[in-house]
Amino acid sequence: MRKGEKGILVAIVVIVLVFMGINTYRHSQVAEDKGIPFYTTASTELQNKGAELLRVYQCRNCHTLWGFRNPMQSVPSPALDGIGSIRDESWLYEYLSAADPQNILPTRLKAEYQMPSYAHLPEHERRTLAAYLASLKVEDWYLDEVKRSEQEKLTGESPPEDGHE
Repeated sequence: MRKGEKGILVAIVVIVLVFMGINTYRHSQVAEDKGIPFYTTASTELQNKGAELLRVYQCRNCHTLWGFRNPMQSVPSPALDGIGSIRDESWLYEYLSAADPQNILPTRLKAEYQMPSYAHLPEHERRTLAAYLASLKVEDWYLDEVKRSEQEKLTGESPPEDGHE
């Protein structure tokens, strides 16, 4: 092998090793795919009844569910994903039964965008909705990310990674 060929071979080996090192480093820095964070603890029957009530009462016109937003939705309302990880069934039932939900959970939204009262619905439908909504959970890691994001929006500061002050 000639001197010039040897230099080219060494350069190629160095380049290959550098790219292998960069690729290994990049893959070590990629966050572990934790999967889809949304799940339900509802029975199939409750899932079907709850989904039907959400459809009938057009809840999805305002609320996102399973990460999907109604393309026609313009109301800045909260997602229902994980509501059961934040609120329990009894709280949800009381909220749905309130003559004025703003008395339970005030909002800064304009009146036309505020959560309407569902106190007029039959009790069994409010109970079914509350049970279904309580079954909509999110994984803890996702809930922690959402809480950190919300705190950052409110304060303008990033909270500590472990979620403790």
